[in-house]
Amino acid sequence: MRTQAENFEQPNSFEFTPEVMKMAKAHISKYPEGRQASAVMALLDLAQRQHDGWLPRAAMDYVADFLGISRIEAYEVATFYTMYNLEPVGKNHVQVCTNLPCWLRGSDQIIEAATRNLGIEVGETTDDGMFTISAMECLGACVNAPMMQINDDYYEDLDEISTESILTELKLGQTPKTGSQIDRKSCEPIGGLTSLNSDAGSD
Repeated sequence: MRTQAENFEQPNSFEFTPEVMKMAKAHISKYPEGRQASAVMALLDLAQRQHDGWLPRAAMDYVADFLGISRIEAYEVATFYTMYNLEPVGKNHVQVCTNLPCWLRGSDQIIEAATRNLGIEVGETTDDGMFTISAMECLGACVNAPMMQINDDYYEDLDEISTESILTELKLGQTPKTGSQIDRKSCEPIGGLTSLNSDAGSD
């Protein structure tokens, strides 16, 4: 196992590939002339995706120069939002929400299940570079707590068994079911709708 800060070097340069450049220009086109700085978050995200899931300083500098803003402005954005990884992470970045709603619903047990299954602790990456575990603040799915985000996918209504099952499927190269793991529909109550349904007002 290794920590996220071990065994990596900052690249000396970075630039968008032609494909990513098209996406960057499409983001910039959404904003009025002279307001291209508004696309900084989207472009930093593109840079991170291009660079194996983490954002080196050279990429932040490139995005700042590309948008005509100061480099410190790009650093401020990248260091404020946890969606940006300033160090390498595993191919599967396991982000477990530990904020209050998830904690009340058992996020400590989700962390324990993930560390047990992967053989690493929070903040570490497996030796094969496939998994990193991070403890996160709110990930915006409080009603379906506890939950975790792995790359772009949300896994909700977790318990220890479903957490380990998801991670095992990923280790086997499979695609686990996303969303609620108890077949909750969207963010409805666990027992289903209690008002505004077809039976409402039938008496």
